[in-house]
This record gives sequence, structure tokens and C-alpha cells, in this order.
Amino acid sequence: MSKRNRPLSIAALASVAMLGGNAAVAQDNDGWSGEAAFSAGYTTGNTETTDLGLGIDVAREQGVWTYEFVADGEYGEQDGVESRNRYFLSGDVDRQLNDKLFAFGRTSYEVDQFTGFDSRTFVGGGVGYHIYDSEQTKWTVRAGPGVKIDEVKRIVTTDSVGAALIIPAETVSSFGAVARSAFGHKLNDNVKFTNETDVLYGETSTQIENMVALTASVSSAISARMSFNVRYDTNPAEGFEDTDTALKVALVYGFGK
Repeated sequence: MSKRNRPLSIAALASVAMLGGNAAVAQDNDGWSGEAAFSAGYTTGNTETTDLGLGIDVAREQGVWTYEFVADGEYGEQDGVESRNRYFLSGDVDRQLNDKLFAFGRTSYEVDQFTGFDSRTFVGGGVGYHIYDSEQTKWTVRAGPGVKIDEVKRIVTTDSVGAALIIPAETVSSFGAVARSAFGHKLNDNVKFTNETDVLYGETSTQIENMVALTASVSSAISARMSFNVRYDTNPAEGFEDTDTALKVALVYGFGK
């Protein structure tokens, strides 16, 4: 793996989470809010493994502008052998145009060691709309074009007669598009249901991901969460599955609003 595609460590993500959380708490009255989560899960698809995860989601509102940063990672081993290693970073800038409509810019970077890609990068923007924005129910959708860069791994396989076949690594830059739906509904004062769907389109492949979750408050700052995630790749590399699922439980620390 080249140095520029080397994944972050769990320790590095922990440092990011601590710094992000401390910054948000320290400036709680300056528009910061977010959460840090520690999770354990069971994944099926390209790997069948139990894994641990760490994530941070921090946002800041300044007038008509909103800035959001997300970092998460998952790592797992099976019989002492690494079987899960995925890291994801994203940054969003939203500019409110009126009460419902907003424009956004987005960049994201993903490394997943158990797919046919070394990394996936997206840079783009578009428009979004707040369908519901009440205390009890929030639903926001967004979509827009951009550029998607897929770093495809070198693959060694066999042809129809059993001879060795090497598919060289390549970098594919193409027109891309991103779409997202984020729905949340408070079932009562302590329990919240969320359903988030993300689509990342590219010429090489398109990733579609859906996560449903129930989050229950344990205290004013601590919550417990159970989630189920399905991730589908329209064109997986040779030898890889097109669908991964993950069932997770997490302890969540919330701060800010």
C-alpha cells in the first residue's frame, strides 16, 4: 500500500475524537454540538467478524453557515488475523438560503482494506432541503454533483482455464454525485429513531448505504444505541461481495445542543 493510502490508526481516531469533543464542550455557547460514540458490532459480507468502532460527529452553527466534521473507524480480528479495517472522514459546509433550502459543499475520504478499493474520495456540492424541522421530527435531504476518485487495488485471480490473471491497480477519476436522506423522530423524551441513507455515485462503482438506529438516553449526556447497517456496492471488484451488513451496539456521549 502506498504511503498516501495508509489508513489511520484507532489511536489516531481516538485523538481526533477527544480533541473534537473537548473543543465542542469548551465552546458549547459558541454554536458547537455533536457526539462521540464507541461501538461493538458483528459484520457479514466480505468479512464475518466482530469489531470495535470509534466515531466523532461535530457541527458548528454560525448564522446562516453550518460546519460539520465526521470521523469514524472500525477494526476487527478473527482468530488473531485482521478481518476488518475501515476508516472514513468527511467535511461539510452548509449555507442556509431560506428557512427550508440550503446549499452545501462536501468532501469525503474512505479507506476499507476488505474491498477491491484502496480508497474512495469525493469532492462536490449541491442543494438540500429541510422537509421537516420540528422539535420532534427532523428530515433533511440533499444531493449534488462532484468528482469521485477510486483507487482500485491490484487483483490476482484466475481466468476460465485456471491460469493466473493479474488485474493491475489503477486510479479512476470520474463524474460523481452524492445524495443523502437523514430522518429522525423522537418516540418519547428518552428514545429516538433515525434512518439515514447515503448514495455515492461514480463511474467505477456506486455505494448505497442505509442505517436504522434506536438511541435511548441513559443520562443527560450518555445514551445507548443499537443500529443495523446495510451497504451495497453496484460493481464490486472481482472476488468481493456486493453487500455488507453490520449490527452494532454503542455507547454515545452527546454535547452541545
